[in-house]
Amino acid sequence: MTGQLAGRRIALTLATSTGGVGAHVRSLIGPLTSAGASVSVHGPAATERLFGFGAAGARFVPVEIATNPRPLHDARAVAALARLTRQSDLVHAHGLRAGLVAVLAGVRRSRPTVVTLHNALLDPPGLRRRLLVMLEMLVCRRADIVLGVSGDLVARAMRVGAGDARMAPIAAPPLPAPQRSAAEVRAELGGIGGPLILAVGRLHGQKGYDVLLPAAARWATRVPPPVVVVAGDGPLESQLQSQIEELGAPVRLLGRRSDVADLLNAADLVVLPSRWEGWPLVAQETLRAGRPLVTTAVGGLPQLVGDGAVLIRPGDVDALDAAVQRLLDDPAAASALGRAATARGQSLPDEHDTAAQTLAVYVELLGVPS
Repeated sequence: MTGQLAGRRIALTLATSTGGVGAHVRSLIGPLTSAGASVSVHGPAATERLFGFGAAGARFVPVEIATNPRPLHDARAVAALARLTRQSDLVHAHGLRAGLVAVLAGVRRSRPTVVTLHNALLDPPGLRRRLLVMLEMLVCRRADIVLGVSGDLVARAMRVGAGDARMAPIAAPPLPAPQRSAAEVRAELGGIGGPLILAVGRLHGQKGYDVLLPAAARWATRVPPPVVVVAGDGPLESQLQSQIEELGAPVRLLGRRSDVADLLNAADLVVLPSRWEGWPLVAQETLRAGRPLVTTAVGGLPQLVGDGAVLIRPGDVDALDAAVQRLLDDPAAASALGRAATARGQSLPDEHDTAAQTLAVYVELLGVPS
């Protein structure tokens, strides 16, 4: 990669992020600067505090891009990004909201714009969804290249008019080595003696916790009873806590955690009952950790997990319950699934592959000799 982008000015932009998008943007900074590029990052000030783009080698200048469409706010963001990227050779926006701001900011510029779509539109039919579809069409048609983190996002981009859409899965960074033994983690969680089931993800409707909780309530009668721990925070925390108490489900909300590697090391089983996922970091981490995984056949998950996980229908409490209980009842099957997960995890692209693909797109658009 050394020198391929020497003297080039690359601007990366994102909207609000607390997880995968921000981590991905940060992971690109090192490889791009190693290739000789000058990198700037533009997004909400909170993203710099969370991800440290400046410490990674980029120049960070905040542009407040809201999560939801807000015409006046968006107009200010477009004007700010247009000013900040006036001298940029290429702009790469991450997510639909940042993509909208980027393509509008580049209307009078000849520079190329790349947009990575990280999420599907999951809003129910109605005015808001119609508006988002219109914005999606605008973004996909104006971008020089649309990258989708999963095949369904690429297909969607092509359907709404993208001239060039490609799959670009985002690799999870390597998991750090566990700092505590499984026994220590279980002791810190209250002395868990039965199976430990782990879920990791933001407390949001997309993640399928409304399916997990009633399924977990059924597991309370097992001997010994499993305990489900959920690592993540989000807007549904109080609602989910009330449901846990109402159902009598053996579920504990742990909040946002920095010790996912330790939790994975201690877990007997991981569940990811999402309604949609692209190329989720937690699924990659679970495969690499060799833990049995039960997840849903949605988005990019079937392609990601291969035969390294049990796939079920989304929104199906009975299917989740049955899949988990089968693995708890059959330790040999769970062990075999864990071995398959390890093999699949070893075959996945890593951060170097992700960066190399991104760099190749930039080189292509900028006409740089490879």
